[in-house]
Amino acid sequence: MSKSVQDIMNLIREQGLEMVDFKMVDIHGQYRHVTIPARDFNEELMRDGVGFDASNYGYAVVEKSDMVFIPDPDTAVTDPFCQIPTLSMTGNAMIIDHPENRPLAQYPRNIVLAAEKYMQDSGIADTMLILPEFEFYLFDQVGWEVQPNAIGMHLDYNQAHWNSYTEGNGIVVPKQKNYHIAKPFDPTYECRSEMVMLMEEAGIPIKYHHPEVGASGQFEIEPKLGKMSTMADASMMIKYIIRNTALKYGKTATLMPKPVYGEAGSGMHVHMLLLKDGQPVFSDDNGYSHLSKEAHWFMGGLLKHIASLCALTNPSTNSFKRLVPGFEAPVTVGYATSNRSAVIRIPAYAKTPELRRFELRNPDATCNPYFCYAAILMAGLDGIKNQIDPHENGWGPYDMNLYNLPEEEKKKLKGLPTSLEEALDALEADHEYLTAGGVFPEILLKNFIKAKRDECRQLAAIPHPAEFDRYYNL
Repeated sequence: MSKSVQDIMNLIREQGLEMVDFKMVDIHGQYRHVTIPARDFNEELMRDGVGFDASNYGYAVVEKSDMVFIPDPDTAVTDPFCQIPTLSMTGNAMIIDHPENRPLAQYPRNIVLAAEKYMQDSGIADTMLILPEFEFYLFDQVGWEVQPNAIGMHLDYNQAHWNSYTEGNGIVVPKQKNYHIAKPFDPTYECRSEMVMLMEEAGIPIKYHHPEVGASGQFEIEPKLGKMSTMADASMMIKYIIRNTALKYGKTATLMPKPVYGEAGSGMHVHMLLLKDGQPVFSDDNGYSHLSKEAHWFMGGLLKHIASLCALTNPSTNSFKRLVPGFEAPVTVGYATSNRSAVIRIPAYAKTPELRRFELRNPDATCNPYFCYAAILMAGLDGIKNQIDPHENGWGPYDMNLYNLPEEEKKKLKGLPTSLEEALDALEADHEYLTAGGVFPEILLKNFIKAKRDECRQLAAIPHPAEFDRYYNL
């Protein structure tokens, strides 16, 4: 049931809340916030919003940057990390216009809502359910510097294999052997359990949490399936809770795709399915892996556009240090059942019609989740509309370990982009499926590409410590 302004005002009074915090999202998918005294939350604020400078968020040029933020009462939760009792809300950005304000089309939350409406108007489905898996590392210490005379980083996790001689009291985990390992080798269990409890208190149902493969502190928290727009909000809150709870326990959390050389990278695999009138669109007992022709066409759309999608699902230079063979990361453009080396994996355990689905394995949590999920939906809908069959296009099914194929066979496979620059080139050349129905504004994609190209240029100009190892004495 939707909450009203009066519901929020009653909540403020009943719980003795003193501040209301408005969490907004910039173009990169990072929270920004503005806080008001709780006594000032009223009908007028919900109508007129809170003004902010959108140019600092990456959305608007300076001369047209004044926007207003309109809170969404349905997102209201108490913030467990504020000592002063605080209510937290997210919402949408609006352009100041007359006689009424209008939605800022570039704002991430508005894009997800526009993608859902585009899906509903198409008649293909009325609901997209997704399940993103959040892999992350918890470290005991991390630090870095980028100076003219000093470039480097250092991190540590007490149970890491490199501490077998100096720390850990014998409680260390061998390299790449952390998956589901139990106490005493899992010292952050209580920390992660508290993360899960806080997520559930925030209205985000969680399936489970567990240690992941990376033996230097990698873990996973997996929520349950949820509506795409709701899960986009939840994704931001999940990352917020992971980071802040880690700090409470004296740890530091990162969702970077590849923070540790030689260990498993952290992805954000996205499971997905469509419903129409409450019935599954992707289920067919007679189809490959019990998936319907619509499911295969949806996969076909994802695989056709995968290179340009990577610019939105993997938008960091670090993302492509994860997308390499040998660490269960997908590198091959294709689909299969229970195969982690293909970009699209169909889980064999999803047996009932209402749960039959597939997962896109290349995304990672450096993405703006609103852009990522909306882009995935738009690519899949393009596949259904154009009946793009993944098998006819030579994208599988690959029911074998692709890493173990002979070299001659590997050469026939199409791979993901190997750099962010390559993905941005693809997005520049292939984005009509995103702008269909006005879902992704052209100006947003141009601003996004420009910002990311600037990142690439800046990072490419910085000498890397490994270059000293390789080239110093040549």
